[in-house]
Amino acid sequence: MKQSSKTKQNTQTEHHILIIEDDVTLAGGLCRALQNEETETLYCTTLREARRLLEEQQTVGKQYSLVILDVNLPDGNGFDFLQEIKKEYDICVIMLTANDMETDIVAGLELGADDYITKPFSLAVLRARVETQLRRVQADQISRNEERVVVIDDYCFNFTQMLFTCREERIELSKTEQKLLYLLVENRGITLTREQLLDRIWSETEFVDENALSVTVKRLRDKLGAQERIKTVYGIGYRWE
Repeated sequence: MKQSSKTKQNTQTEHHILIIEDDVTLAGGLCRALQNEETETLYCTTLREARRLLEEQQTVGKQYSLVILDVNLPDGNGFDFLQEIKKEYDICVIMLTANDMETDIVAGLELGADDYITKPFSLAVLRARVETQLRRVQADQISRNEERVVVIDDYCFNFTQMLFTCREERIELSKTEQKLLYLLVENRGITLTREQLLDRIWSETEFVDENALSVTVKRLRDKLGAQERIKTVYGIGYRWE
């Protein structure tokens, strides 16, 4: 395992990249190529070491923004480790491998890889793709850090912290009710069809009874005292007035 030195000691590191590659010469070259004033790079040559580094990231105060992962490693398969990473961590992963068969590329992307680069590769292309992923990470962080608060008369809806009040009294909403409220408030004045609401609220459910939406609307109205706010547009859907 090797860590590249920072180019400027006083510059705050915004991103950490972990490179998992058993070719030490290649791994070291990638570290040097991707290191800059805002990005720190680190490499390891085994999955065992990679697991340790990922598990320690909270305790050492180093949150990895991106993992560059080889497929063929001495102690395991990169595709299997990709699934581990995606299950346990919120980290972008670029597969970097000599496996250039179309089936391998498709498998990597379907397993959750954010990008797939085959060897041999252009360093300029790799840098560009890494920068694309880091911009995505930064945009997501900014979005998460910005509080989304909507104030309407006596209502205050904080969709970042999921805190909802009416006349400063706390209202407890289920996750489904929160999703419905967000869609209605974000599109206030616009009628959303039942199909749109069903698709966006229960997107991960293979089957949902259509009555579930009517029941959720009624519960949300009752909890908020919003009978005059949440309008039924008969035969179409619902609208926050």
